[in-house]
Amino acid sequence: MKTTPSNPVGGTGTENDMKRITGLSASGTFAAALIATPALAHHPLAGAPMETFAHGVMSGIGHPLLGFDHFFFVVAVGLAAAMIGRLASAPFGYLAGMLGGIALVSGGIALPGVELVIAASLVVLGALVASGARMTAPVVLGLFALAGVFHGWAFGGAIAGQEAGVGGAVLVGYLLGLAVTQYAVAYIAGSLLAKGTDAIRPRLAGAVVAGVGAFFLLENVEGIAFAALGLG
Repeated sequence: MKTTPSNPVGGTGTENDMKRITGLSASGTFAAALIATPALAHHPLAGAPMETFAHGVMSGIGHPLLGFDHFFFVVAVGLAAAMIGRLASAPFGYLAGMLGGIALVSGGIALPGVELVIAASLVVLGALVASGARMTAPVVLGLFALAGVFHGWAFGGAIAGQEAGVGGAVLVGYLLGLAVTQYAVAYIAGSLLAKGTDAIRPRLAGAVVAGVGAFFLLENVEGIAFAALGLG
């Protein structure tokens, strides 16, 4: 008797499904090349300093939405959270790691290869979702938390980059905007893309995330190579 996998992103898939997944992964890489705009990705206030609570909230909302590397990772967080049946709670593992990364920046602690790790996190999590692999909650939460530290460190750079520093109200607004926005994105993505018994839909979305991550990873590797050759 044929049974349907309970895992929403599980299943072996057909040859046509695999072709669609591979094709969408490549499409994600191409799309990232078209939409990547570094000037906008980390300046939701158009480069203006954060001076009020409202500025903090706006910046916190804008960073994960305009920074496509962060946005697509959070989408994958929602997919993987739905995959293990913990859509409502698992994203908090990522948010906890994110807060840890921001704390590291505030403490003046540097992390190596932040942009490389962020790009790799999209490739890894997106590929896992696209593969339909069955993951346990500890593995998923550990991956969320580890990646969250590096994503959070990048978010923290927006605060550390202000010469005049930020006040307590700005920091609270920024953290609130970051947390609420990313949780909402993850929850909505998991609810919409992993809804029902259609196993291929979330896998296709995972392939797009992996493709976007591949573009950012190659872009960072290229930058490092050019810098090493004195061409940057």
